[in-house]
Amino acid sequence: MNNPHEILFEPLQIGARHIPNRLVMAPMTREFSPHGVPGPDVAAYYRRRAEGGLGLIITEGTFIDHPPALSKRDAPRFYGADALNGWSRVVQEVHAAGGLIFPQLWHPGLTRRKRAARAWEDEVEDLTGKASPSGYVLPGEKVSEGLSVAEIELVIRAFADAAATAERLSFDGIELHGAHGYLIDQFFWPALNLRDDQYGGDLMGRLRFAVELVQACRASVRKDFPICFRFSQWKEQEYAARLAATPQELEKFLLPLAAAGVDIFHASQRRYWLPEFEGSDLNLAGWAKRITGKLSITVGSVGLSTDMHASMVSEDTPAVRIDKLLEMMTRGDFDLVAVGRGVLADPDWPLKLRRGAFDEIKPFNYSNLETL
Repeated sequence: MNNPHEILFEPLQIGARHIPNRLVMAPMTREFSPHGVPGPDVAAYYRRRAEGGLGLIITEGTFIDHPPALSKRDAPRFYGADALNGWSRVVQEVHAAGGLIFPQLWHPGLTRRKRAARAWEDEVEDLTGKASPSGYVLPGEKVSEGLSVAEIELVIRAFADAAATAERLSFDGIELHGAHGYLIDQFFWPALNLRDDQYGGDLMGRLRFAVELVQACRASVRKDFPICFRFSQWKEQEYAARLAATPQELEKFLLPLAAAGVDIFHASQRRYWLPEFEGSDLNLAGWAKRITGKLSITVGSVGLSTDMHASMVSEDTPAVRIDKLLEMMTRGDFDLVAVGRGVLADPDWPLKLRRGAFDEIKPFNYSNLETL
């Protein structure tokens, strides 16, 4: 009997790059790069996933060179000699194992979290970045102003410089993190983007920052150097958020980005099997491909029964079969499949899938994250 998973191991051409199969490592922040510098252990971590059979690796989010982007001390940077030397080692190791790799270029913008001021005090608000479309106000305190036009131009230049650096370091493409409520995504939302200049107002105004950013990245690299754009409906702060309520609204959002130079849309869902709009079985990645004609990546609890946050409170999240995903892939809904926790727990997830040893795949256990 033919292996039903074989469709996931068909090769694919993306720009000048030949990807050996359709399986992608999803970006997952680990904070294992002391002071922003990825060391030999990070290179070994990514090489191990390439050895396990992934065709393409998208790195954890890595900060562009704009000071307010630095929201986590030990998440990696994508600038500075030490950090770039570390990334060069990562690329060499992944290529030596036969894999391809994109860095995910990231600016969190104005993000919120709780921290304890002192061990004996209550948690307080910690605003980990000060860059945002329109600033932020806490009761009785204006925390930050919105980015000026000159500052927006600096951020766009920083993304473009990072794209050029990725090409120079022999990465195989880049991913721009435009999802989950981070800076690029913040410009899309009318509740966060209250600007009355060219970067605010209607949807086209709120898209302008991302469109100019993609254009600048495209101008900084070769025409056949792939640019992937990650987007989402949901946000870390609001799972029910909807950027587009209809396919027509999604079209108005995606087409300008495609025209600006995006080659691949990475459609972030929490559960890949859920249809995005009534009246169609297509998920978000399926709609991205249908609307733009570009390659699309699906993601969201692939091979697992629970989403990320649910798995944090369970001892083990065992692997589950992916018959629905194979059905969607077979009918051409999307082109690539990103796997997160599955390959975090078991680097050999692709190899085991290909040889039909599904029952041997290790369960994900969040408490073991540091050893994965």
